[in-house]
Amino acid sequence: MNAHANLGAESHTAAMLAILDRQKAAHIRDGAPSAETRIEWLDRCIGLLVDHAVEIQDALNTDFGNRSREASLLTDVSGSIGPLKFAKENVRKWMKAQKRKTTPAILGLLGAKAEIQYQPKGTVGVISPWNFPVNLTFAPLAGILAAGNRAMIKPSEFTPVTSELMKTMFAKVFSEEEIAVITGGPEVGQAFAGLPFDHMIFTGATSIARHVMRAAAENLVPLTLELGGKSPVIISQSADMATAAARIMNGKTLNAGQICLAPDYVMAPEGRLEEFVTEATGAVTRMFPTLKDNPDYTAVVAQRHYDRIKGYIDDARAKGADIREINPANEDFSQQEHRKIPPTLILNATDDMTVMQDEIFGPVLAVKTYKTASEAVDYVNAHDRPLGLYWFGTDEAEKARVLNHTTSGGVTINDVVMHVAQEELPFGGVGPSGMGSYHGHDGFLEFSHKKAIYTQLKKDIGPLLQMRPPYGPAIRKFLGASLKR
Repeated sequence: MNAHANLGAESHTAAMLAILDRQKAAHIRDGAPSAETRIEWLDRCIGLLVDHAVEIQDALNTDFGNRSREASLLTDVSGSIGPLKFAKENVRKWMKAQKRKTTPAILGLLGAKAEIQYQPKGTVGVISPWNFPVNLTFAPLAGILAAGNRAMIKPSEFTPVTSELMKTMFAKVFSEEEIAVITGGPEVGQAFAGLPFDHMIFTGATSIARHVMRAAAENLVPLTLELGGKSPVIISQSADMATAAARIMNGKTLNAGQICLAPDYVMAPEGRLEEFVTEATGAVTRMFPTLKDNPDYTAVVAQRHYDRIKGYIDDARAKGADIREINPANEDFSQQEHRKIPPTLILNATDDMTVMQDEIFGPVLAVKTYKTASEAVDYVNAHDRPLGLYWFGTDEAEKARVLNHTTSGGVTINDVVMHVAQEELPFGGVGPSGMGSYHGHDGFLEFSHKKAIYTQLKKDIGPLLQMRPPYGPAIRKFLGASLKR
């Protein structure tokens, strides 16, 4: 049986377990891979992305109906090569054992040693999503392979052409003992989540993450969860509105807002709402003079997602929101080849609207106003902790107040989304927006076992002998000293 092929409903669990068993056996047989092997694995991944760049663009365009080719190159191809190259350049340094001080310190002075060695965990399961299917497969692999692990990958069934392409790509240059790709529908995904991996990373919706976490709990598999939530934007009274609106709408329209870090709602100062609308409309018009047949403007990935997003707009309109569709060429979207939705602002959104309850994941942006910065902070804190938080302004005291009094996975100041592109920064959520973090060195650490190693003195000396019965004055003196404040 070709284990890279789609697995039937009856046999997929057994087939996946067989692959996992082979990977675990290979890991035990070969031991921790050398830096040279890890670099070679990373190089193979870089080569796949370079050699298949056009095919990746084609596959994503097919899966989405229309996916900007430049956006695909930026996010899924170039955006994956960068993390892999960064890991390749730094892996030797990351692999080095870290020396620690001994307790008590005198043991170290006499020759005892304490250190941490970074050991591969073994096999890491990767469940990647549909919105950036290539990037969110390859970017985690940068840390997974740098840490010396093998991987089994379950890409999304919502981007079947891209998933099949990745399966073919990996099979060209990796054996199944190194990297295996399993494609299939929800039943395959459910079985995959229940496998006894040494670690698992899931990127996707919070609602699905609950099922993944339950399945992983059966085998006590440690998890990295990269989720999402409603990432807020606070525009300070001190902000330059034209710059803020342009950057917000760029983040909101990239991939048609189908980004876990997309700005989900904006909090604008009272009295500057119409200024934001004007600047946002101008920014979209400059980027997309037309939308309907514009290859730069991405479609919504599937009909059910299209219907869901349109439902948010209809629900908000029925509940009294002011709906502002940004449609520069005044095109008719009632009949179209693809599932495109014009960028849409929902002004004065209220919490009873579904657009303020669910993660939008589309080109719709809710906008609220606030009177004071404290009011904006209080609103953010009254809701689940988000994956990203964005603040625009020049008021340093206000910025400090927002940073100190809110909790989010990460923050970008005076832009949106960009903290995810910083390889020197960890990327991850908090609470309902995720657990664990990766990227750069933090990815290497996330997918490594930090093995504590203590090397005792070769000979017994006084301090060691005093710790053994029969106890006498020396140990009582030591204990007495340790009980002092």
